[in-house]
Amino acid sequence: MSPSLMILIAGPYRSGTGDDPILLRQNLDRLEAAAWPLFRAGHLPMIGEWVALPVLASAGVTDVAHPLAADVMYPTAERLLARCDAVLRLPGDSRGADQDVAIARERGLPVYTSLAEVPGVTVAAPV
Repeated sequence: MSPSLMILIAGPYRSGTGDDPILLRQNLDRLEAAAWPLFRAGHLPMIGEWVALPVLASAGVTDVAHPLAADVMYPTAERLLARCDAVLRLPGDSRGADQDVAIARERGLPVYTSLAEVPGVTVAAPV
């Protein structure tokens, strides 16, 4: 079995949604679809929104278009990347996910572009 990694799942969240709550949820669902295969392979999946959204809610912010969101969303991912071992970059345009990849590469972390590339994951097709 490969060593357990904490893997940041990066991909579109706000991109192309116009901040519509239904579209945001659909994007989060796509990110979360990668969590089980990673976990089943012995890894710890992480998604920045799992941390950032409760932080925003505790500050009284319920709309990701709120100005405070910019001070929480990207910095949360950057802080997580200081603790993550790798990034799984899912398809789709996303400035934030591209930023996550750039930070990961600066730090020498592996960047996977499909679940099939992640050590220990057995998936026929990428998410």
